[in-house]
Amino acid sequence: MKFIHLSDLHMGKRVNEFSMLEDQKYILGQILSIVKAEQPDGVILAGDVYDKAVPPAEAVQVFDSFLTGLAALHTAVFVVSGNHDSAERLAFGAGLMSGSRVYVTPVYDGRITTVAMEDAWGEVQVHLLPFLKPALVRHAFPGESAETSEEAVKTALSHLDIDTDKRNVLAAHQFVTGASLSESEELAVGGLDQISASVFADFDYVALGHIHGPQWVGRETVRYCGTPLKYSFSEAGQEKSVTVAELGPKGEVLVRTIPLKPLRDMRKLRGTYLEVTAKSFYEGTNREDYVQITLTDEEDIPDGMQKLRVIYPNLMRLEYDNRRTRQGQQIQAAEAVEEKSGLQLFEEFYELQNNGPMSGEQREFAGKLIDRVLEGEGR
Repeated sequence: MKFIHLSDLHMGKRVNEFSMLEDQKYILGQILSIVKAEQPDGVILAGDVYDKAVPPAEAVQVFDSFLTGLAALHTAVFVVSGNHDSAERLAFGAGLMSGSRVYVTPVYDGRITTVAMEDAWGEVQVHLLPFLKPALVRHAFPGESAETSEEAVKTALSHLDIDTDKRNVLAAHQFVTGASLSESEELAVGGLDQISASVFADFDYVALGHIHGPQWVGRETVRYCGTPLKYSFSEAGQEKSVTVAELGPKGEVLVRTIPLKPLRDMRKLRGTYLEVTAKSFYEGTNREDYVQITLTDEEDIPDGMQKLRVIYPNLMRLEYDNRRTRQGQQIQAAEAVEEKSGLQLFEEFYELQNNGPMSGEQREFAGKLIDRVLEGEGR
């Protein structure tokens, strides 16, 4: 039985204030072509369908078109909610869609959706586990251990009736210890959201989402497929792909990847201003790519961003690496932090995580909360 494993579409995402929607629409069209060619029995979307709990209408429309395209190819589709998704919004219409073999996880209430499929070697059970926070599991199973993410997932899976004689596939959206990270993931402070790969010992294949780089963790059949697009410059060297998992008889799983070619790549460029603007430097490359340029000139280039965008219209970030920045960077950063209030630092963190500023009400609430914390420390 063949599955195509996808995750972390992050529909509607903006990177350095650039909308990725056109790129996402393009890559989803490419994925539909791969599905048509591969003719899998199922497509798994392992969470973070959207980048925000309330996604833009255009992002919803593009994803709806993608689902419609998959349904037209007569393949089953399995969707679990991720930490960026609103489980309630994602589950809207799930009952109706299941009639078209599009299975979407409901809001977690202690039950895990399982779909049975059949092939020449017997039954395959596909289990859909949405992104879990310990509080959700404690609410569903009061009195049971669920203080950490690992305990929460263990408790949730302990209530799943698994027949280990059959082949079992799990779709989940969690952070498995040992996975290599990129800059674009959102993780809990202190590693409280980490779980061990051993939690998934009963499953023949685990289709994971949450980590943006393709990789396996613990064993080759516990896998992150990664994002279909690059969402940070830390991913510039990665090759994005879709993962194909083929289950033969019990215990036999073949995994391979199919590379994806984006509409615009994400690249890092480095050199002096004269070097990066020389025709020989950019000739033969796609100047529409998203780029980060690091200039090594000792003096800043006046209006450097605007000038460079004449050649590289999708320049996202301009940095300098020279004697001044190497000597002063750490000192300036330390001074800047010391000059800012706790509320200012929290506002910057909020805007970084949510791609937008706090509202007045949120700012007032955060300010009062920080004041209460500081008062408690002073006692």
